[in-house]
Amino acid sequence: MRCDYYAAGLCRSCTIIEQPYAEQVADKQARVADLLGPLAPGLTWLPPVTSDEAGFRTKAKMVIAGTVQAPTIGILDASGRGQDLRDCPLYPVSLSRAFPMLADFVTRAGLEPYDVPGRRGELKHVLVTVAPDEALMVRWVLRSTEALARIRKHLPWLLDQLPDIAVASVNVQPAHAAVLEGEREVVLTERETLTMRVNGIDLHLRPQSFFQTNTAVASALYRQAAAWIEASAPASLWDLYCGVGGFALHGAAPGRTVTGVETSAQAVASAQRSRDERLWSGDGSMRDVAFETADAVAWATGQASSADAIVVNPPRRGLGEELSRWLDASGASTVIYSSCNPDTLARDLAWMPSLVAREARLFDMFPHTGHGEVGVVLERA
Repeated sequence: MRCDYYAAGLCRSCTIIEQPYAEQVADKQARVADLLGPLAPGLTWLPPVTSDEAGFRTKAKMVIAGTVQAPTIGILDASGRGQDLRDCPLYPVSLSRAFPMLADFVTRAGLEPYDVPGRRGELKHVLVTVAPDEALMVRWVLRSTEALARIRKHLPWLLDQLPDIAVASVNVQPAHAAVLEGEREVVLTERETLTMRVNGIDLHLRPQSFFQTNTAVASALYRQAAAWIEASAPASLWDLYCGVGGFALHGAAPGRTVTGVETSAQAVASAQRSRDERLWSGDGSMRDVAFETADAVAWATGQASSADAIVVNPPRRGLGEELSRWLDASGASTVIYSSCNPDTLARDLAWMPSLVAREARLFDMFPHTGHGEVGVVLERA
């Protein structure tokens, strides 16, 4: 893929963009296969799920720099100065067309960009997510609430310019640190959630909820997990690290009890709303679906017995030894592991010798980088 920013040396985030896309995917799968080979010699690899090469990112995490009159939206260079990336080809038109108005809003509302070297200013980032129906969630990450009143005052102008904005909020992150956002969130619109319709299921995304940045490939991941779940036909299913409930809701079926567990209360509230809406619409498979706010490790290891099938979707650090060994000793006949880090995936599988990896699939969420999502289904030996 051609990128003028990369060609000019202004942004090198897409570290392997010069490599043909088919080779990128093949190399990613080969790397994971090499890691898992000694642990699962009979592992079958399904065809990889590929992405569009451009316009696939549905979430933009943009640093705001420059000045009030001439803000940049993009990244910081090595000296801490802003590099504008509003024409980055990774973003779909439905998202990138919002950047010029968001830059104008910085000027109109008098939002002083945060100067990292000088440790002064207010506005650090603007975070924008686009839903499949092209509705937007816009979040301003501020050093304090000093500019909150001005944002409220000028927000009607922005909503008029960008009527696709469904949710707008301010996040307060006061620390001078490489931390994207803080704990406090102030929602400025009547709507509090962005609806991400995935495979016919409405997932509700609150401002601080995690969701994959490549919705099309995430949809394929959910479909594959649902197929693996149906093949095992469990009477009970757990979704650990469930986020907004994607795997749990896709794995629901009449007569099957499903429990999702997540530490984020906001994400759990979103998952419960999605379940309730499907119940109201007459989807009887949602009657036995429940979500709990808890630490996945503490919750699982504290249960008297395990579910028949368990989906795990941990952060990059993986499951860790305690949960991996508990899964190995549990009564679960099937474990579906969705991993964004092949190294921790391989480490965790080594702690689960009683569970044999039968099938795996690469889901290329992040073209032009070395990152990839891998789904693996494990069965009791």
